[in-house]
Amino acid sequence: MTMTGEVLGRGAERRVRSAGGLVRLVAHTDPVALVGISLSIALSVTLDLTNAATGVESLLAGLMGITISLLVDSLARAERRFHLRTLLDGPPWLVQGTPQIVAAVREAVERHAETRVAAEAQRRYEQFRVEAEQLAAGRIIRPGDDDEDLMGATRDCVRRMSGLTNVTPRASGELSWWYSDIGRRYWEANLAALRRGVRITRVFVHATLTDELSELVETQRRAGVRVGLLPLGVVGPHLHVNLTLWDGASCWEARMSAHGEITENRFSVDRADVDRLTRVFDQCAAAATFRN
Repeated sequence: MTMTGEVLGRGAERRVRSAGGLVRLVAHTDPVALVGISLSIALSVTLDLTNAATGVESLLAGLMGITISLLVDSLARAERRFHLRTLLDGPPWLVQGTPQIVAAVREAVERHAETRVAAEAQRRYEQFRVEAEQLAAGRIIRPGDDDEDLMGATRDCVRRMSGLTNVTPRASGELSWWYSDIGRRYWEANLAALRRGVRITRVFVHATLTDELSELVETQRRAGVRVGLLPLGVVGPHLHVNLTLWDGASCWEARMSAHGEITENRFSVDRADVDRLTRVFDQCAAAATFRN
């Protein structure tokens, strides 16, 4: 390459860097400040062209407007920094981890722009945001095969526990859940709670009182559970909910498939959720038949 070509190349490179720096400056400047700077420059030019002020006066007017605009921008930046510091004023794991998460997502999007990696980074970030908002509302939502909250809340229960189980005909058998690994571990947690002195009340909503259901009911009664039976159709369909309540402070609700299989576990400490499921249970318990 000739010397002239090198000089031109360096000049073009400097222009590109300058343009890039201008773009970054504009992108990080508060919109109000940009409008103020533009109006200040326009005012200065107008005063000069119309001879409404001397050249020095129009220049001073423009500089004054730009100064005020930059001051507003500085105040806006300080406010944003204060807001971020306030948001990160929490547990050490949150303060330390948040910048790393943001930096990793940003790097994935910028380094692998317009690829599946960038799209997936955005999708996962949005999913994380939605899940964080659910947690802020006091809810934990897990897949149907994840019983962590159902078991954990039962182990933590100290006074009373209420449950509503809908036993409806299904291809895999009416009581298959209770005899599955999850159901057996849940019953063991119930027995442990009974030994701690927890009072358990459970209502079975059933289509048919089969021998298998009668045996399950008697097993739970002998263990100390207060069991009620509620024939299907006595209460409205909106009350056909599989739920558990612990100490009047937390609740669990199962979202079901068309075949009666649990597709989603919803645990909540939100007062509105607890009150709603408490009303559902109370209405079913009031219509059920309990035998000592």
